[in-house]
Amino acid sequence: MSTTDNPVLAELLVRLAQSPVGGALWPAFVLVAAALLLPPARRWARALGTLVHEAGHAAVGILVGRRFHGFTVAKDLSGAAVTSGPERGLGRILTTWSGYPAPAALGAGLVVAALNGWAGVVTAVGTVMLLLLLVMARSWRTGGLVALAAVLSALTFWFGDAAGVPLRAGLVTGVGLVLLLMAWDGLAAVARSHDRTQDPGTLAALTHLPAWFWLATWALANVGATWAVWRAGAGALF
Repeated sequence: MSTTDNPVLAELLVRLAQSPVGGALWPAFVLVAAALLLPPARRWARALGTLVHEAGHAAVGILVGRRFHGFTVAKDLSGAAVTSGPERGLGRILTTWSGYPAPAALGAGLVVAALNGWAGVVTAVGTVMLLLLLVMARSWRTGGLVALAAVLSALTFWFGDAAGVPLRAGLVTGVGLVLLLMAWDGLAAVARSHDRTQDPGTLAALTHLPAWFWLATWALANVGATWAVWRAGAGALF
């Protein structure tokens, strides 16, 4: 059976195909401006940043052989991801380290992919990953946040370019830029904090390297992600 015999499959393949970005990046600027200027939008942006932060802990924890039990995003926009495994060692260190650079890394990946015409693939994969993450939510608030993100990702995938106005590339680029901003925002917040139970303090206790060392590694990761976004943006616009 060819794809022409199945219109749904044909439409799916069209939406997954690489597509030209053109000049339809204005949604990115709208999302970034909203996150910077509107307090409610900024709160949603921080919630998204926390979600990705905790997902970063979970993903790396699974990759290094730890068991992921679930995660939460609290009302104050703090978060917690619970993994089990050895209390010390490289796996625990990598799992703990991975949260703060996760929004920057994912944000840069979204921007680069979208500006190269792969917003359809990004939103399709993102929807699937969010649905998988949904089953690990351990509070109604967390589940609602993940479900909302999954629905918006699915709607962007299917309808983002359907009305003759290509929006997907701009929306995905905007989400990536917002995540990058939230990576810097989160790093600044933890650098100001004196709470030794946060990730820098935990890493200091695990490795005997000072907290500022770990803050510096996250700053370098954010710089690398920012540079990747800058290069991708310059290549797309100029």
